[in-house]
Amino acid sequence: MALLEVNNLTVEFKTSQGPFRAVDSIDVAVGANDVLAIVGESGSGKSVSMLAVMGLLPWTATVTADSMMFNGVDLAGLDSKQRRDIVGKDMSMIFQEPMSSLNPCFTVGFQLREALKAHLPLSRRERKHRAVELLEMVGIPEPTKRLGAFPHQLSGGMNQRVMIAMAIACKPKLLIADEPTTALDVTIQAQILELLLELNQQHDMALVLITHDMGVVAETAQRVSVQYAGQKVEEQSVEALFATPRHPYTHALLAALPERATGKMLPSIPGVVPGQFDRPSGCLFSPRCEFATELCVKEVPIANSDDPTSVRCHYPLGKSASVA
Repeated sequence: MALLEVNNLTVEFKTSQGPFRAVDSIDVAVGANDVLAIVGESGSGKSVSMLAVMGLLPWTATVTADSMMFNGVDLAGLDSKQRRDIVGKDMSMIFQEPMSSLNPCFTVGFQLREALKAHLPLSRRERKHRAVELLEMVGIPEPTKRLGAFPHQLSGGMNQRVMIAMAIACKPKLLIADEPTTALDVTIQAQILELLLELNQQHDMALVLITHDMGVVAETAQRVSVQYAGQKVEEQSVEALFATPRHPYTHALLAALPERATGKMLPSIPGVVPGQFDRPSGCLFSPRCEFATELCVKEVPIANSDDPTSVRCHYPLGKSASVA
């Protein structure tokens, strides 16, 4: 049985111009110890889908799903208190911007101890000891001294490590990392990713990695779910996805990697992800797709929900479309 299994997840936001569907009928399955990467451009619904699972969306969002099971518990049937008992303890999330996620008015030590106080029956002394242990675990030098530091006194990489320490404080079964290496230099990026994989392997923790960096995906993930305009268009193992992408959008993302460029100009995908008022009537990717036909423009492609390898495309690509 999967640790996290979500079926037919849809998220709509209320706007002054009417409802906007940010996530459209997405399925997610994550097993214990799995590393699942969710990729796609900005506006693909990656973060929103995981925030919906965490129950952290604002009141303007309407979340529906056929089922939303975590560790045998139906998240959709929980009240706010029951969900708070799970979120932050068994299921936690690292957010995109550590400088805006941490409270600038409190020391990192205070914020770490508060996370522990909310979920674990520890004494004040035990919470401090655990906070030092966590900072040491994520590679922060002089952890005892750093407990008294405010977020603005630490670098971006240090703050990201503090966020990871807070997320793993209660030894979660599932960790969702939303762009954990954004705005960090390459050296720090590698250290953060190595840390996340160590935590995954040493603590039997499932990891969902939200990113737009296909290089990060290749180095860390076991499976990849590709999202476009709120829809999941393809899911494969990392090896299969990089060798034989089946959806034209995945093919275009891989073709745009600098290491795969063959000419002087780096390939790019023309156009932008459709928003609320410019959504095509057929396949959402059809205006940007080099393989689109009249059928793609007129008719919405449907993926087979019973087949995890199904592709949301009228003409899935075969081996001949593999990116060299």
